Amino acid sequence: MNTASSKYVKLRITIVGLFFAAFLLVIGAKAGYLQIYQSSWLAKKAADQYERPFKESGKRGTIYDANLREMAVSINVTSIAAYPPRISNKAATAKALAKALDMNANLLKKKFFSNKPFIWIKRQATPNEVNSVSSLSLEGIGFLSEHSRFYPQKTLAAQTIGFTVIDGNGLEGIEFYYDAQLKGSDREFVVLKDALGQGFNAEKTADADYSGKNLVLTIDQAIQYITEKALQEAVADNSAKSGIAIVMVPGTGAILAMAHYPLLNPNSYEKFDRNLWRNRAITDPFEPGSTMKIFTAAAALEHGDCTPNTVFYCENGEYRIGKNIIHDTHPHGWLSLEDIIKYSSNIGAYKIGKKTGSEALYRTLKDFGFGDKTGINCPGETQGTLIPYKKWSAIDVGAICFGQGISASPLQLISAVSAIANDGVLMKPFIVQAIQDQKGRTVKRFGPAPVRQAIGPETADAVKKILMSVVTKEGTGFYAALDGYTVCGKTGTAQKINEKGEYAKGKYISSFVGFAPVEKPEIAVLVILDEPTKSHFGGIVAAPAFSKIAQETLTYLNIPPKNRKNDRLTVSKESRLLG
Repeated sequence: MNTASSKYVKLRITIVGLFFAAFLLVIGAKAGYLQIYQSSWLAKKAADQYERPFKESGKRGTIYDANLREMAVSINVTSIAAYPPRISNKAATAKALAKALDMNANLLKKKFFSNKPFIWIKRQATPNEVNSVSSLSLEGIGFLSEHSRFYPQKTLAAQTIGFTVIDGNGLEGIEFYYDAQLKGSDREFVVLKDALGQGFNAEKTADADYSGKNLVLTIDQAIQYITEKALQEAVADNSAKSGIAIVMVPGTGAILAMAHYPLLNPNSYEKFDRNLWRNRAITDPFEPGSTMKIFTAAAALEHGDCTPNTVFYCENGEYRIGKNIIHDTHPHGWLSLEDIIKYSSNIGAYKIGKKTGSEALYRTLKDFGFGDKTGINCPGETQGTLIPYKKWSAIDVGAICFGQGISASPLQLISAVSAIANDGVLMKPFIVQAIQDQKGRTVKRFGPAPVRQAIGPETADAVKKILMSVVTKEGTGFYAALDGYTVCGKTGTAQKINEKGEYAKGKYISSFVGFAPVEKPEIAVLVILDEPTKSHFGGIVAAPAFSKIAQETLTYLNIPPKNRKNDRLTVSKESRLLG
């Protein structure tokens, strides 16, 4: 090689070397820039390729009855999901899944061709369904662990406890009211994926204790069962449309039972009519009828210059007020205040209210809680209706005195009657007594809370004596009598109001409310039947159910009876005044 050729080769090598050096310098500079100034961004981009966030909701807290027996629990279940981009043969996969899960293959196929990276196939699948799909080993099909709400007592106190939707959020009842406390927090994981998208490691990033709080109710499962059974029998025996019953402790306001019929199974709530979902004992107002005479008498004794022996002329069963006529079930002449309540005279109640005065009557009813919410720890409570006394007409006074022209929830009524039992002190009703953490430690406690002194103790004692006369041989509530226990109570029969706001002919709400034993009231019980057809008098329809509930509940609570013979069975039904 001559000198010129040698120089040319060296020049080419030098140029190529310089080119590669410059290229490497640029690469080095870029790498340095990325390492120094873009390291965080690069790390995130890299993590996105092999890390996937995964969020799991904590287990919902348990709901217990007063004796820590489970009413609502959360159980582990498996849900079936699909990752459409990873399904190569979508038609075949859809067909196989449809056969295993009894689903529509075309609908599944359509979902697989969507652009979504993830879709649910079957939430909270049964073990058999999971095994069937798992045995197919289908590409792009996955299984995720979830929690499902389960109610082991099925229909027991269903409307009171409520239920949750599939995502675990409370929809009705206590489940809804205490959703924030019951619901567990979310637990986050970082899931590491390999090149095929399979998870091979997971690291928990949230706190270990992520389950929801537990609730302890005042409801006793045994008393709830007693109440529901007696209510169901009463509805069936009287061919009624529906029924409600409540058992309360007068001295504390604690609810021992809150029953509805027809029943509801919260495990399959979507199969039941939506009208059965709500807790009608709290949400639905009704005209209480003659049970309101209890408070008419209380107002007269407290403010109306009356005694139980004050007499009123009851017009022999018919009394005209302007264009309106008040009727009694049976004609009466002169009756004492006590006998007016005992025989449930509408005319007598009107005359008691007229003597007492509208303002005193209104204020007494307000002191007993009518027209206001009780404040119970349940959702959807109604305040009922109580028109201000200055707007009352002459007939309004009479109607309100015997329980029409005023509405109240069943809870308001039994709370007011419990105040009579509790020496005139109105208590705030409650149905949850404690919130606990997962270790059983009490986080918050609820207990007796006096609202106000509705009437004086002397007046309450006088009303008790009057209400005892109702449950005697001559009284309208004879069939509410108990074996071995003294009883106070009152019957109620009210015409229903139709959609037009008019009283519906032949449709009634029949009720009985009372408490026992009189000497030291342990329980108050309310029974309401909607549209009974065989008879509509509260003394025939609701009083026997009251007797069953009260008798069995007092026995269950080990309340010792008095040694006395009850002769109620020696008196014929026809001889009773069943108003």
